[in-house]
Amino acid sequence: MKSVKRLFLVIFIVYLLPTFASAGLWAIKDRPSRWSEARWSSAGILPKPEESSEAAIYVFSAMTGGFKGAIASHAWIVFKEKGAKTYTRFDKVGWGSPIRRNHREPDAYWYSNAPQLVTSVTGSKAELLVPKVEGAIAAYPYAEPGGYTIWPGPNSNTFVAYVLRTVPELGAVLPPHAVGRDYLPDGEFFHIDDDWRDVHLTLRGLVGVSAGVRSGFELHFLGLVAGLDLANPGIKVPALGRIGI
Repeated sequence: MKSVKRLFLVIFIVYLLPTFASAGLWAIKDRPSRWSEARWSSAGILPKPEESSEAAIYVFSAMTGGFKGAIASHAWIVFKEKGAKTYTRFDKVGWGSPIRRNHREPDAYWYSNAPQLVTSVTGSKAELLVPKVEGAIAAYPYAEPGGYTIWPGPNSNTFVAYVLRTVPELGAVLPPHAVGRDYLPDGEFFHIDDDWRDVHLTLRGLVGVSAGVRSGFELHFLGLVAGLDLANPGIKVPALGRIGI
């Protein structure tokens, strides 16, 4: 009985307390009450695509809208081929055909929330990786209408996380508040990234663990992520995100 109480105490402190704190901060935050009132324009983060002929790949994440925004973010992928004069953006959404191409500006606000750059690759490396990213997007298994479930997945973060795992050369994982990122396709319980540098075990994205060069060490509970970032020292806090260097 004492062991069970200690387990619940650990869950409360590690997962629920930060979630409640984030929800409290969100409740007092000034934010749009409706989708139509939100800002969706460019945040001015990316350089103009015509300013450089280099290939480039970017992954963005921004907190989402409504009460979900207290604990969850939305991620998307942006790239341009060498010599291209425009960026191409891919998101997964919860309505219609879920995989959307260029339905927003590449670095747009999401429900008035400024996007954060998760990772970027430019130059010759990006030139080599763009076809792999396009291949991973094409191979994503939940791209048909109806292939979206807000929790535990597959959702927008499941899509981007799938691409990051399939193209590990991008060198990143989504932030801890990217709920749904740990949902593995086709009910997989175990996955090793293509470069064998990260390992993932999960029960439908609800309970699991990830470890490796990119993930550091993570424990997942009901889609919430707590852990240590070892490559760039810091801690991963459920709902609040990463804290560290």
